[in-house]
Amino acid sequence: MANERLRGAIVESNLKLEQVAERLGVSPKTVERWIADPRRKPYRRFQYALASMLRREVSYLWPDERTSEEVTASSGSEILTLYPHRSVVPQDAWTKLYADAASHFDVLVYSGFWLTEDSRFHRLVREKSAAGVPVRFMLGDPASAAVAVRGDDEGIGLAMAAKIQNALLNYAPLFRLPGVEFRLHSTTLYNSIYRADNELLANGHVYGVGAYMAPVLHLQRVPGGELFDTYAESVERVWETARRITSPTDYEGANT
Repeated sequence: MANERLRGAIVESNLKLEQVAERLGVSPKTVERWIADPRRKPYRRFQYALASMLRREVSYLWPDERTSEEVTASSGSEILTLYPHRSVVPQDAWTKLYADAASHFDVLVYSGFWLTEDSRFHRLVREKSAAGVPVRFMLGDPASAAVAVRGDDEGIGLAMAAKIQNALLNYAPLFRLPGVEFRLHSTTLYNSIYRADNELLANGHVYGVGAYMAPVLHLQRVPGGELFDTYAESVERVWETARRITSPTDYEGANT
């Protein structure tokens, strides 16, 4: 049986399937499949986008999905702490976060330079490497346009690329460790994300100020919540598109 609620909502909106598909960034055939086979539900982000576009609740278009109130209530339980600035986060918050990591140890930043100078953090990386935990570092490509823009946003210009270069040099001993991988990304980051299994710290990026003055959100994954997964999925998308490097100077312009 087709999803008549979705079909009807599209008809009532006076939108063609091609228009819906274009707005979502998918093919018209994909939208047709969502209608023809209710078992082929869109990813959650597309469900929300469609519900917003058609001015319907997600639970109306897909009755077995939860209402927005239920999702909001579950996601509220994911928030452990909201810090107004990274500068007021306890100094040992990052080492405590990663201390229990058993399956995910991810660092997604532009430079995260301050962390590279923490000997306790370096020790943790070595311990997790020895324990077989995969450790993934994603730093901004110093030669990328995204890094240049972020440098301008923070008012430090070329110093942003220099911070990344110095961070990589500080991490030099970690490149040789088993299970530790470094990649460079050219992504526009709206948050620096530090993930350890089912907890993460998301440090927002705010125009005109350094990340140390921006808010930090401490999240935990809970059943039914969606905040944690939103950030965690972002980490995976950056990882997939980032370029692996095997040394601190493995990037364009490093030796010029």
